[in-house]
Amino acid sequence: MKVEINLYANLARYLPPDVKAAGGIMDVSEGMTIEALMHQLRVPKDQIKLIFIDGTHADRKTVLKEGCRLGVFPPVGGG
Repeated sequence: MKVEINLYANLARYLPPDVKAAGGIMDVSEGMTIEALMHQLRVPKDQIKLIFIDGTHADRKTVLKEGCRLGVFPPVGGG
């Protein structure tokens, strides 16, 4: 099934080149969780702060669905 993956800021480097070239569209297994996908992409757990599915806050255990838009944000610092 296809999902749209958006990894923001310094997380963008974990998105494979072929997924970037496809506009963030990636084939994932049916029933895959966000946590499993982040593990597959080798995104460090401590680098994930906010997760959204179709604009709604989600958690790592959320199961991805066909056509959903995933947004993952790192912790943000500033001053």
